[in-house]
Amino acid sequence: GIKTLESKWITGRQIEAARIAVTRYMQRQGQIWIRIFPDKPITKKPAEVRMGKGKGAPEGFVAPVTPGRIIIEVEGVPYDIAKEALRLAAQKLPVTTKFIVRRDYDPTQNV
Repeated sequence: GIKTLESKWITGRQIEAARIAVTRYMQRQGQIWIRIFPDKPITKKPAEVRMGKGKGAPEGFVAPVTPGRIIIEVEGVPYDIAKEALRLAAQKLPVTTKFIVRRDYDPTQNV
């Protein structure tokens, strides 16, 4: 999986871009889990609008992440394919990430 090393907001579009990068590289083999969901609405006022007059309209949704949060998990593919797929996904995200491996992972086992 990949784990965040900093705090930031990740938008739904960024999560989707990372998901597509992983599934394309893995050629729809194995299984992936996306462990974050964008459920925080973000509002924004239109350009050139004066102060006041209430809150702006919802613009999109984000998933706030903190250090140590696992974003994506992969299973059912060889180690080198998983590592490259998650490297491609990490490039789509605005946070610095770290590739992590489960403690009970056995690289000798053929998947």
